[in-house]
Amino acid sequence: MIPLIVLAGSFSLLLLAGRLGVQRFQSWVVCLRLALALMFLLTASAHWGVRRPDLVRMVPSAFPNPEILVTLTGIAEIAGALGLLLPQSAPWAAASLALLLIAVFPANVHAANAGITIGGRPVPGVLPRALIQLVFLGAVLLAGFVRPRRRRLEETP
Repeated sequence: MIPLIVLAGSFSLLLLAGRLGVQRFQSWVVCLRLALALMFLLTASAHWGVRRPDLVRMVPSAFPNPEILVTLTGIAEIAGALGLLLPQSAPWAAASLALLLIAVFPANVHAANAGITIGGRPVPGVLPRALIQLVFLGAVLLAGFVRPRRRRLEETP
């Protein structure tokens, strides 16, 4: 749930900065890319922090080497976050992050069904988690495949 709050909160603040005249944030697509980058950097940090054991437990037993998978997904999240920041690589990063979100969904289902906690907090149930995942997936696809447009400054007479 915290990643969703980070995504929504940072996106809102960046949009507000754009409305207040910060040129860099004039495009909602740029704001979304930055907000997603922040969210993925946050989620990646858990792959090596105190929450790492929780993430390892989330990996279904059908998958081998959960420690390696957690490390690889963390690296992928960092690479995707950085890729979203560069206009040339944003579509590739978005496509890769979309695939990653789909690939890790079985771990989210397993965590919900097994009652696993992350940082002492229970993970959302399967339906709420699926809806959150759809929001992330939609945001990633919009950020990667919609071209940013800057608003034209109105001329004063």
